[in-house]
Amino acid sequence: MEERLMTAPVLFDEVAAAGGKLGRITLNVESTLNSLTLEMVDLLQSKLDAWRNDDSIGAIFVEGAGEKALCAGGDVQALHASAVETPGGPCDYAETFFAREYRMNYTLHTYPKPIVCWGHGIVMGGGLGVMAGCGHRIVTERTRIAMPEVTIALFPDVGGSWFLNHMPGSAGLFLALTGASINAADAIYTGIADRFIASEHKSSVIDALLAQSFDDDVNKNHARVRHALRPLSEASEGAKPEGQVEPHMATINQLCDGDDIHSIIDNIMAIDTDDKWLAKARDGLAHGSKLAALWIHRQMTETRHASLREVFQAEIQLATNVIRYPEFAEGVRALLIDKDRNPQWSYSSSRDIPESILNGFFNAPWHQNPLADL
Repeated sequence: MEERLMTAPVLFDEVAAAGGKLGRITLNVESTLNSLTLEMVDLLQSKLDAWRNDDSIGAIFVEGAGEKALCAGGDVQALHASAVETPGGPCDYAETFFAREYRMNYTLHTYPKPIVCWGHGIVMGGGLGVMAGCGHRIVTERTRIAMPEVTIALFPDVGGSWFLNHMPGSAGLFLALTGASINAADAIYTGIADRFIASEHKSSVIDALLAQSFDDDVNKNHARVRHALRPLSEASEGAKPEGQVEPHMATINQLCDGDDIHSIIDNIMAIDTDDKWLAKARDGLAHGSKLAALWIHRQMTETRHASLREVFQAEIQLATNVIRYPEFAEGVRALLIDKDRNPQWSYSSSRDIPESILNGFFNAPWHQNPLADL
């Protein structure tokens, strides 16, 4: 029994605090950097639903097994298999995965009880979707965040259309188009994390949470969580890394100040610099799908003033259309299956893409949106 539980893809525990309980969630597939599968998404949704209505659970702590990652994203190889099995769709596994993952993300964003996320190590794609939705998001000196979907012809989903659009200036668009990697300081500056706490204090974080007397007053429980985390955040200030986004904001805003998406792509591709972070961002877009760059830009533009519910409804529509189109399967093949890093993209230039092709990704592929009931 014990061995079976330890090999479960998600571990759940209820730990007695000074008052009430702390629910503990551990993404538990170290071999894939805790990448999410449909089974894991369903387990998370079920437990979140149960704990929402359990008055004994005062707060929740989310972490990833091991030291390498909270979560490196969704299980992209499973999505690829679903896409190539039925070209043109419907791609049953992938489409079900996206719909249930986004529903789980929406649950996190709207959850009444405090959820503390330990965003340590790699936090990418679907992992960032988990962290961004939590009410109390901790990053460490080893946090590495990215949404590199342009490199596999996807788009920053799992609520990316929401949190990227809420970043300062053009930071969100730049990160979405380039897949640039950011650290803990960047995460706090851009608003996708709340606190920096050095990783050596993790056990102290747990102890401080367990020292709280949680009850059925949700607002007071949020205050208790802040009270527990604040001293550890203050004690960690000296270990915080230097950020990349804030120092580059003037450049980012200038690069993204184009007449249209094509000129923005031109600006980024023309970067001539010894700055390693900017050069790597440029290369991310250069090697990525130009078709994906267009749908990323349009998705962010169309959801700029959307509600959270509308964001996820728009994302499931785009994701469904993307997964049915061959560009995604080719991107995953080149990067993760054959690993030749030589994707044969449909178009070599964004200006070659017919408007009708791009428009097709923004038309509903079904009679009713699977997330219409959010």
